[in-house]
Amino acid sequence: RGLAERDVKADLATWTISYSATATDMASAQASVDRDTASIVAFFDGLGFPEEALQPTGANVSSYTSNGITTFTVRQRMTLRTTDIERAERAVRQKAELGRRGVLLEEGSGMSYTFTGLNEIKPDMVAEATRDARAAAQQFAEDSGADVGGIRQATQGYFDINARDGDGGGWGVADTPYKKVRVVTTVDFYLD
Repeated sequence: RGLAERDVKADLATWTISYSATATDMASAQASVDRDTASIVAFFDGLGFPEEALQPTGANVSSYTSNGITTFTVRQRMTLRTTDIERAERAVRQKAELGRRGVLLEEGSGMSYTFTGLNEIKPDMVAEATRDARAAAQQFAEDSGADVGGIRQATQGYFDINARDGDGGGWGVADTPYKKVRVVTTVDFYLD
């Protein structure tokens, strides 16, 4: 088996922002969500994100009646999608500003970082893993007094892309832009 690992930085950041408002009349709940939407747009605009980076991605309305009183809940979701990772990191560091503006983010409103450049590094990583497998085979061969020949059979394992420094997630913690890409190859060599 051969291993190749590489530290990379994400090249896509996605932040799904969920928020809601509840009131005894639909118009008040909607007005509150509209105010929050304006605050969120202003927050990202103030950080220099282009208008098209932030898009509404879902909304719903529900009602609940208890003791003859009906309450309406309006939920809204917006998604920030950007390749400007440094600006995205700044936004996460300043997300408390949304709370100061009165926006209460629902659980699960966090930044997610993705590395999309796997195809560019894949050939070099497979070659590196194959060299690592050959080095391991060479050690086995030396220990047994044999020589390593050509490849009899080889399989490339799956590429894993995970947070470089642990899971990076958890309650209230955004994903990390630093990733570790890993592949393990299995190579059977002829021994002479």
